[in-house]
Amino acid sequence: MSRIKDLQKNLFGGTTSNARQFGMIFTLVAIILYFQFETDGLTLTSGNLIALTQQYAYISILSIGMLMVIVAGHIDLSVGSVAAFVGIIVAKAITEHDVPWPLGILLGLVIGALIGAWQGFWVAYVGIPAFIVTLAGMLLFRGGNQYIGNANTVPVPEGFRDIGAGYLPEFGPNTGYNNATLLLGLLACVAVIWRELRARQVRQQMVGAEPAPLWISILRLAVMLGVIVFATLRFAGGRVGTSFPISGIILAVLVIGYSFYTRNTSGGRHIYAVGGNSRAAELSGVKLRRVNFFVMMNMSVLSALAGMIFVARSAASGPQDGLSWELDAIAAVFIGGAAVSGGLGTISGAIVGGLVMAVLNNGLQLIGTGSDMVQIIKGLFLLGAVALDVYNKKQGRFSIIASLMKPFRRDDSAALITATPTSREADEVSAAS
Repeated sequence: MSRIKDLQKNLFGGTTSNARQFGMIFTLVAIILYFQFETDGLTLTSGNLIALTQQYAYISILSIGMLMVIVAGHIDLSVGSVAAFVGIIVAKAITEHDVPWPLGILLGLVIGALIGAWQGFWVAYVGIPAFIVTLAGMLLFRGGNQYIGNANTVPVPEGFRDIGAGYLPEFGPNTGYNNATLLLGLLACVAVIWRELRARQVRQQMVGAEPAPLWISILRLAVMLGVIVFATLRFAGGRVGTSFPISGIILAVLVIGYSFYTRNTSGGRHIYAVGGNSRAAELSGVKLRRVNFFVMMNMSVLSALAGMIFVARSAASGPQDGLSWELDAIAAVFIGGAAVSGGLGTISGAIVGGLVMAVLNNGLQLIGTGSDMVQIIKGLFLLGAVALDVYNKKQGRFSIIASLMKPFRRDDSAALITATPTSREADEVSAAS
């Protein structure tokens, strides 16, 4: 039994959050294999994987911002309405006022930042709960979308559509695959190998720490590289004219950037400290209002980006854009392991949760399930994930929901804020090992 636990620790890292995250990955793999069998191999075809990436990239982008909002102890119900509101403004600016589409994208991000600053002001400096502020925002900006667009669809030009429906370009010799996608896959493989080697090197230099056995590292690399190579060949080998979507590139850049910010900067640690115990965080020197203002503004900027990507993929902005997006984003974050009370959750976990919901939704559609049953099954799946967490708590195992029943102690939050770089680095190495 101890050997099994040691193997689990070496493969997945020594923290309970890593164990839960990899548990969700196994769930995702199980769902993919199930639908792959039920659809006679259609789930993992090049065309379906490309469509899946394009269809749900905007939800994953929303889940990044929602994760930070929820970790800080808030909730944002306005993201779908903000996305639709920005989408209609940008579409009209480009189509009817001849604004160049790159400037249109910049305009959309600025509007998102202003909306976030507006909502962040009420939350951070006036003290109104984010639930109320964003509920008002949901009504306000949904109405604004319909008022500005007059309940009509507004088309967008070809250049703008690339951010939502475009692909990596083709170059170089004819290999039967998209060379840009092959190059992207190669870079991903190099990054994975570098990360594993760096983790082993850092761990060897730490006093009292030992790297995982070499065969463990080789096994982990073999699995990860196998997944990357498989995905690369699928995306690169689709029908002519398609490859890895540009929206997927945008999502990948955001995941890398926000993962680094939340894990390796003082600003990211402050968000977790505020969510764990806001009073203790403030007493420890954290600018509470600044953190709350930032997470709300950041959420609206990402909502604006998600709205523009959706409009670009749809080739037009309409009055029904953004409906129920906030629910999908919130579900992805909670399935990915975040706590309702704040203080717990990771960007990668939110992305995995989003993939679980996306694959589930896509697979149910492929086997011909009606839209009514799709919603029912997704709701039951979310409830089941929470119920399993509660069961683990009763069995004395790690439970995210336990944070709802037992808030963080002040000394826990203070320890999180004042974590030294060495201890922080040790946590990262543990996760990588």
